Amino acid sequence: MRHVDASSIVHAWDTYPVAQIPRLWEWLQRKITEPDLHMSRVAFGEVQHVSPDCATWLAAAGIALLDITDDVTGEALRLKRALGIEGENYHPRGVDENDLIIVATARIWTAPLLSEEALQPTLPPQRARYKIPAVCGAQGIRCSRFIDFMKESREVF
Repeated sequence: MRHVDASSIVHAWDTYPVAQIPRLWEWLQRKITEPDLHMSRVAFGEVQHVSPDCATWLAAAGIALLDITDDVTGEALRLKRALGIEGENYHPRGVDENDLIIVATARIWTAPLLSEEALQPTLPPQRARYKIPAVCGAQGIRCSRFIDFMKESREVF
């Protein structure tokens, strides 16, 4: 099972239009139905905000939406402390509260995360400036991009 971030599914929606690449979206629907793909309610809310049509498609496909449980909240707080973020002082170039909940959900569900957030080959000295892939890497969570998910499937669209 994989956990998908809003950035990844919106990237797919914008890059691979359903009308032009319907077999890709049929495959994604199968992945959702199996279920091999799920998303946190926080990430789904972000999708609704930036791409309502994509959110409508996800809902119709039956994407499993994972709630913010006590375990997820506790893990998000642990991540926040590990990054040295105090209170609401998130660094503008790092993760925010939603990102921490998304990463925490992936960790609690022991699921790899799909995210299009920028890779940071050289990690910034301030951990508060880490983006999702760096936070995942520091926590032993596999993080990859949508294109990697497609390639690993070996499907032909």
